[in-house]
Amino acid sequence: MGRAPADMIEVELVYPLPHEQIVETVRVPSGATIRDAIALSRTLQRYPEISAGFVAIGINGRRAELTQAMREFDRIEIYRPLISDPKRVRRARAQRAVKSPL
Repeated sequence: MGRAPADMIEVELVYPLPHEQIVETVRVPSGATIRDAIALSRTLQRYPEISAGFVAIGINGRRAELTQAMREFDRIEIYRPLISDPKRVRRARAQRAVKSPL
């Protein structure tokens, strides 16, 4: 990864899917927002469900807003909606374990 010109920065966009993780390096103008970086990536063309509305966005593992400005080498994470409630799944698994003897 070479150093980008001063007016451009490199960020990484990550979109995890059930069976693969999409990782794309995107060059954006300095001062670009998360929304700008997502729009400039090829991810929107490949996965149109993102533009239909995603649940949340993060930068380097922390929730962020689409209007947040990017810094060099930030990692944008596009989070998908949960299919099921994790607490409910754990509770059901625990109940099955109690009911079935070893």
